[in-house]
Amino acid sequence: MSVEISVFDLFKIGIGPSSSHTVGPMKAALRFVETLHAKNFLRQTATLQIELFGSLALTGKGHGTDRAILLGLAGEKPELVDPDTIANRLAAIRSAKRLVLLNLQVIPFEEKKHLIFHYDQSLPAHPNGMRFTAADNSQKTLCQEVYYSVGGGFVVNDKEAQLPPQLHEDTSIPFPFNSGDDLLQLGREHGLAIHQLVMENEKCWRPETEIREKLFQIWQVMQGCVQRGLRQEGMLPGVLKVKRRAPELYRE
Repeated sequence: MSVEISVFDLFKIGIGPSSSHTVGPMKAALRFVETLHAKNFLRQTATLQIELFGSLALTGKGHGTDRAILLGLAGEKPELVDPDTIANRLAAIRSAKRLVLLNLQVIPFEEKKHLIFHYDQSLPAHPNGMRFTAADNSQKTLCQEVYYSVGGGFVVNDKEAQLPPQLHEDTSIPFPFNSGDDLLQLGREHGLAIHQLVMENEKCWRPETEIREKLFQIWQVMQGCVQRGLRQEGMLPGVLKVKRRAPELYRE
């Protein structure tokens, strides 16, 4: 059985620069603190340690993984966080050396001590592995979870990583296809353009009005990203000291 993928599984709103290294880790961090809250461990949490493995450790700082995790632990979602507030929020966390988990529980937090990059280690299921551990005042472990950011902003835990991918495989769509050739052939057979075929498939999961609203929301965010890029001066984050060029090119 083929796994059917929605347009909204592919096009997601989230902070850059990477769906696997930024969006995924933010979602994993949020998922962990929500798990603590659901298990009534959040108020008992005194310390929290996050360990990054494999590719997340090796390239995480350049891709904003550290920043994304701090924001996720604070309760932010990739599609809702205001990019213009991120720098000040992170500066406040780092200067105060404390973090408010899910905007509810205050804990001490020093990145060098509590956010560990294992540059020479990997977890078994995927190169983008993370381990979160919460402990109480006596250093007793309350909860520990392993997550993998498997690409496209998708996150799975240790157990889910052993299962085959499941998106919309129980849905029967009118125009299933597994390749570009299949898609073009369906268009010829039914006299439909690609966007028409995809719309008919999408309507199996949500009404057309909702589809168009969600697509327009994504378009608006894309336009907002362009405008933000045209306003921002200075250097890009990271050690390479790459100058932002868009404002100058736009003025020229």
